[in-house]
Amino acid sequence: MARREIRESALERGAASEQLAAQYLRARGFVVLASNLRCKAGELDLVGIDGGVLAIIEVRQRSRMEFGGALGSVAWRKQRKIVRAARFFLQRRAHWRAHRLRFDVLALHGLPGGECRMEWVKDAFRPR
Repeated sequence: MARREIRESALERGAASEQLAAQYLRARGFVVLASNLRCKAGELDLVGIDGGVLAIIEVRQRSRMEFGGALGSVAWRKQRKIVRAARFFLQRRAHWRAHRLRFDVLALHGLPGGECRMEWVKDAFRPR
């Protein structure tokens, strides 16, 4: 498989994972305000309200558990990028700053469209 095909396949899998994650969260009362927010500082997968709390959700999908699986892939460097992107985002959306902020991870274990188990970890990490 060519490098371009692998990249496109990964992007498609990522988009499918984020759609599946949004459906999962909505079914649990989460209100999705925005998805795939891109800025100079990075990208936020999902932003929404959960019980009055503004939640930034990082969606991670892994088909295998090697190297810690989906949850293990949100290491400190990735956390730092998410926090930076959230700060940049909140500078431009002042009305959302009144809410308490939480960083969550939604892990998909398996492949979207196939055998897939989801795990929502609320307050998965905090800014340093």
